[in-house]
Parts: sequence; structure tokens; C-alpha cells
Amino acid sequence: MKLRMLGWFGALLALAAVTVWAAEVTGKWKAEFQTPNGDTRTSIFNLKAEGEKLTGTVESPRGSAEIQEGKVSGDAVSFVVIRNFNGNEFKMRYSGKVAGDEMKLKVEIGDGDRTFEMTAKREK
Repeated sequence: MKLRMLGWFGALLALAAVTVWAAEVTGKWKAEFQTPNGDTRTSIFNLKAEGEKLTGTVESPRGSAEIQEGKVSGDAVSFVVIRNFNGNEFKMRYSGKVAGDEMKLKVEIGDGDRTFEMTAKREK
């Protein structure tokens, strides 16, 4: 009986640890970066983590887009945003790590033939 209770208690602690860590991602993040073309852009990430699920939006001069396929695992985040440019849809795949109030992201456009990196900072 004691072992069974310890097992449940351990599982609850592990779940609480994941939930607490996921909360570190939740919030508003701002990134100013250069695109592969050399243009300077700003993106605002409004993120919400629930366990390992990540949802939210990305706002840019091209408008707002919903995050899809969002995941959080420890300090790693990943998600996809689908954008429309001149009638053509393309995927932007974001992946990176969160460390305190900074989130370093690699962005792959389309089939990964164009990539760039950015650092987003938590807005307070």
C-alpha cells in the first residue's frame, strides 16, 4: 500500500513539474530579427502552454496567424504557422529553446530551403 501511494505521489510531482515548467512559456514574446532577404521585421508571439500542448498566435506586419502543431517539452518549443503570400500558402516551422525571459528560435520556411534565427524576449 505504501509503495502504491508513493508511486501516485511521484506521478503527481512529475505532472506538477511539467505544468510549472510549461507555465514559463505562457505569455507575450517580442522578436526583432532579419529575414533571409535582409529585411528587419518584428513578430509578437502570444503563447499559452497547457502541459505539453502549445497554442496561441503570431502577429507580424502580415497579420495574425494561429499556431498549429504546438509542443512544449522541458525547455524545447516547436510550432507551425501557415502564412499566405500572393495567394500561395506556405509553412513556417519554428523550433527552439526557452531560457528564462529569452526564447531562441530557428525558423524554416517552406521545405526548409530558407532558414533564419531569432531571439524573442518576454514582454512584461
